[in-house]
Amino acid sequence: MFDFLDSGQYDLLGAFWVTAQLALYSAIGSLIWGTALVAMRVSPVPLMRGFATAYVNVVRNTPLTVVLVACLLGLNQTLLVSLGADRSEDIGFRLAVLGLVAYTGTFVCEALRSGINTVPPGQAEAARALGLSFTQVLRLVVLPQAFRAAVTPLANVLIALTKNTTVAAAIGAAEASLLMKTMMENETDALFVVFAIFAFGFIVLTLPTGLILGWAAKRLAVKR
Repeated sequence: MFDFLDSGQYDLLGAFWVTAQLALYSAIGSLIWGTALVAMRVSPVPLMRGFATAYVNVVRNTPLTVVLVACLLGLNQTLLVSLGADRSEDIGFRLAVLGLVAYTGTFVCEALRSGINTVPPGQAEAARALGLSFTQVLRLVVLPQAFRAAVTPLANVLIALTKNTTVAAAIGAAEASLLMKTMMENETDALFVVFAIFAFGFIVLTLPTGLILGWAAKRLAVKR
């Protein structure tokens, strides 16, 4: 039943390693971009608020496949943007990270905005009364509490991001779902085994994230 795994034809560990890297880099980028977006959404500057609101509403409601294909066709094939990569596999990987960051950052933004809404307005007003600027109030008072309050929704976003990496196969990123597609085409007599292997692999990737962040949510909960 598992003879096809012993042939060395399929690099399972390599494919899941690419998926793990894709999820990790996209998660870091999404947290940074989402934080920047939420800062613009609560900014006193109307232009920044308008841009962030429009961006979040448009990108969040666009299918991820469309976002990734737009990165491939628009950036790489039309504008010849390769993000410093030479091989097609590396270009696909970097474009996938860019697309996932652009897409997932909108959900991070909304999760953090829900966290900001839990911060009592009096704290920001007191900080401004002390002479702190908007950036200082956001960085020193509001965002630290918002992150603590939003650990649970952020955990859900990051778990969804790990599963969304499967869409990167649409633009040629050599991650796990692309290998699964190849294996299911070649090993038609062991489809259930192939499916079970990859389902277990994604459980291994996502379950620890949920458990760790669930523990962190309880540990870092803001006591009011």
